[in-house]
Amino acid sequence: MPKISIVTDTDSSMPESLALKHGILRVPIAINFGEEHNETDLTLSNKALFERIDKEGRLPTTAAPTPGNFADTFLKAFEQDGSEELICFCISSAMSATFEAAQMAARDILPDRKITVVDTKTLSVAQMYMAIAAAEAAARNASVEEILDIAESIRSRSFIYGALATLKYLSMSGRVSHIAAGMAGMLNIKPILSVQNGKLDMLEKVRTKRKAWERAIELTKADGSRSRIEKMSILHVAAPDDAHEFETLLRSGLDCPEEILTVELNPGLSVHTGSGLVGVGFIVF
Repeated sequence: MPKISIVTDTDSSMPESLALKHGILRVPIAINFGEEHNETDLTLSNKALFERIDKEGRLPTTAAPTPGNFADTFLKAFEQDGSEELICFCISSAMSATFEAAQMAARDILPDRKITVVDTKTLSVAQMYMAIAAAEAAARNASVEEILDIAESIRSRSFIYGALATLKYLSMSGRVSHIAAGMAGMLNIKPILSVQNGKLDMLEKVRTKRKAWERAIELTKADGSRSRIEKMSILHVAAPDDAHEFETLLRSGLDCPEEILTVELNPGLSVHTGSGLVGVGFIVF
């Protein structure tokens, strides 16, 4: 079988250690504070990101990788890794132009290469698990068709729930009004987020952080009750202590896998959720 490389973008929240372990190349999302300051979410930490946001009182913009960015990474896979085919897993096209940029790179810049670009219709660790499963299948010499089937199976069995710590950053983005955010702060409202139809949407509003965490765990139990949970990750944004506390609460009320990853969202996603988010992503059998 031809050697197949796996590529993804950094909205997959894939830690560098896992990317190196599985030989997965990551294409970064751009973070732009005006025209004078441009970084990627591989070079900018959440700590530095939110320190600057709080100091300047404005959010940066995020930008999908360019077709050229993807083409450079694709060529690295082909030329340095000796691959003959490549599969790229992108954040949901309903949330970003990343998928379109990867398609353009494959179609217009490298038309003679065997490249398959996948719209995962999800994000973060669900996307990460798809890419890892694909890399593991490729290492077993699976075909492109077999790898795509495996990845789609992962997507169909994946769930993500997150509890926002504040509406401050959504207010700064214009997604909710300042008045609504202020009222939510006074009432200590913590929205629950989930992936719905390829988008990260507000699912429910719960009062107090503890109740929001408990509700996220209830939702996890409901999905996990269908069958056993295969893999699980704790998600957070600049909140490692909260993530540890949430994991303890999760384990006390649910039959969890022995190993649970702790994953911090990259700034390409965290800029949209705000600091303090805690959540869970998992796959069921």
